[in-house]
Amino acid sequence: MSEQRFLKGIRWQASRLNRWRRNRRLSAVGRAPISVLVFHRIADDRANAWTTPTHDFQQAIHWLKSRFDMISLAETQARLCNGSHRPAVAITFDDGYAENCETALPLLIAERIPCTYFVCTEPVLEGTPFAHDRTTAKLLKPNSVEQLRAMAEAGVEIGAHSRTHPDFGRITDPATLHDEMVAARDDLAAAIGRPVRRFAFPFGCPENLTSAAFRLAREAGYDAVLTCYGGYNMPGNDPFHLQRRSAEGSLMRIRNWTSFDPRHDRRVRRWVAEAHWSPYADAS
Repeated sequence: MSEQRFLKGIRWQASRLNRWRRNRRLSAVGRAPISVLVFHRIADDRANAWTTPTHDFQQAIHWLKSRFDMISLAETQARLCNGSHRPAVAITFDDGYAENCETALPLLIAERIPCTYFVCTEPVLEGTPFAHDRTTAKLLKPNSVEQLRAMAEAGVEIGAHSRTHPDFGRITDPATLHDEMVAARDDLAAAIGRPVRRFAFPFGCPENLTSAAFRLAREAGYDAVLTCYGGYNMPGNDPFHLQRRSAEGSLMRIRNWTSFDPRHDRRVRRWVAEAHWSPYADAS
């Protein structure tokens, strides 16, 4: 263990009692935080920075289940509206890597842990590598439609993650935006034979978001959109916009985040779509 990780562990243990007391107070008044975590690929080949080793994933899931309510995104949204009386965690995946069906999804299904699995439509339907993998020497296998159907049958929610994994902050053409956010959703729903109700932005940082995309998601009938730049989901927040944090890394990192440290929350400014602004205002 490195000295840095050792010191982080000491600090986490030292603040444990204060975090427990803080969460207890928030729970008593229906203000317990909800953390939404995102994984990408669970495998033991360390193919890229967003691959989590199998043992680390198993350890994280067992630790989370022993300490939090493990809830769906639908339940997350309900608690934001009605108040959350226990700290909770929701699990999500992005992209749609085939290896997730070897250990990760079977574990979640066996443990009855809700999960929303966001996939890019083009790689899944065409069997092609993900756009971000084509820039490397690692052309990793996407899920098949049959795998997604089996997941859905077992209770895993399938969500949309665009058609080609673009940076939505760079999309200025309305037709392209519609294809990536709406048409891709409809193609995915037709392929798996189930409705697709939620959308996760690729990359998911403030610079990758636009008010036009948020507005189109509402108009297209999505139940929620998800970003990925950190931040907790607190009762009273807009339930349409769920904030997430990447779960890749050590268990200590997950412990530190999900145990709710208000210092983290103060450092993350929640991105809010401008209701009447559109980069396409002059398009007509």
